[in-house]
Amino acid sequence: MTTFLTRRVALLAAATCAATLGLAAIAQAQTSIKIGYAISRTGPNTGGAAVTTIPNYELWVKEVNAAGGIKLGDKRVPIEVVQYDDRSNAEEAVRALERLINQDKVDFILPPWGTGLNLAVGPTLNREGYPHLAATAVTDRAPELAKRWPNSFWMLGTSADAAKTLVELLNKLRDEKKIGDTVAMVSIADGFGIDLSSAARPAITNAKFKLAYDKSYPIGTQDLAPIINEVKALNPDVFIAFSYPPDTLALTEQSRIAGFNPKVFYTGVGTAFPLYKQKFGKNTEGVMGIGGWSGDSPVVKDYLARHKASAANGAEPDRWASAVTYASLQMLQQAIERVGKVDRAAVIKDLQTGTFDTVIGKVKLENNMPTRYWWVGQWQDGEFYGIAPAGNEGARTAIVPKPAWVAP
Repeated sequence: MTTFLTRRVALLAAATCAATLGLAAIAQAQTSIKIGYAISRTGPNTGGAAVTTIPNYELWVKEVNAAGGIKLGDKRVPIEVVQYDDRSNAEEAVRALERLINQDKVDFILPPWGTGLNLAVGPTLNREGYPHLAATAVTDRAPELAKRWPNSFWMLGTSADAAKTLVELLNKLRDEKKIGDTVAMVSIADGFGIDLSSAARPAITNAKFKLAYDKSYPIGTQDLAPIINEVKALNPDVFIAFSYPPDTLALTEQSRIAGFNPKVFYTGVGTAFPLYKQKFGKNTEGVMGIGGWSGDSPVVKDYLARHKASAANGAEPDRWASAVTYASLQMLQQAIERVGKVDRAAVIKDLQTGTFDTVIGKVKLENNMPTRYWWVGQWQDGEFYGIAPAGNEGARTAIVPKPAWVAP
């Protein structure tokens, strides 16, 4: 009996040793981690990708490699990057991902910029078993997609929550007699605008606001002056635009030119961009938009400084999805290092269950989604602070009515 137990213990020890040596051998054989992505370097999504996504991908790779790489077992290996231009086109984005997977044999894939393209590449990433950290997509389908595609993680939440939070803020301002009840809404006819306007429409009417204007415009529209002129004639208290960066800039400029100055002026993607502040200067004061961040946080300030030091011409990040994008990369790295090898299924499991230290604070996902978001931000004294939800740490009080436009 003693001999049998001795042999059994010896066999178990040998098996454990073999498994450990096998894992070490795998880590030893891995000389780099090949990471690929297709991103919009041309086309209408270029502005968003150039501000929010590309600088953060480059900053993360630079910082990780400067520190020796990603830790696998007892050693670090550098990141090797393979990238393509998706041309802001869904079909091209899918084709590029297939090249990354089948031709380039990348270990991990980083997502494209924007709601539409993340939805387009979702099936491919799910089928091939790659983690999909969608850091620039807002969609009401996020909870459903997280179940259908358990490899996918929807870092910006749902349109319904965005609309609900915005309308709750408007309700509060109306109760405080700072605004009336007339709302004008415009939206881009793309995934982001369609989802957000579809969620906002019932939220606005159920809150007993009068939706006096509700129109969409095609992606790539150059002249938005007719829309602003139509809206101005209605004299709404609140203007809401679920817009992409080029439209956000154009709608703001046309409003300034036309002297359209509602008490609440809210625009979509791009309001939180540093370009918005650079272009409009003092006219940014009081403008609201989607996103925001805890601008007084030491961690956020450190991230801002590192981003400026790394990016071309000292470019700043946007005050919403930039930090979320960088946080998603930190999560990916921490998951890979905890797993200790290139095992995509195990990394996905760790992302589903782990807790991560990031620039946006500690993150633990529930149903493949974070539990805290910034949905409304506002330019105040040169910084785009989060103002809603009001319960978020670092939330500022809204300035209403918005100061009048000034001459540039």
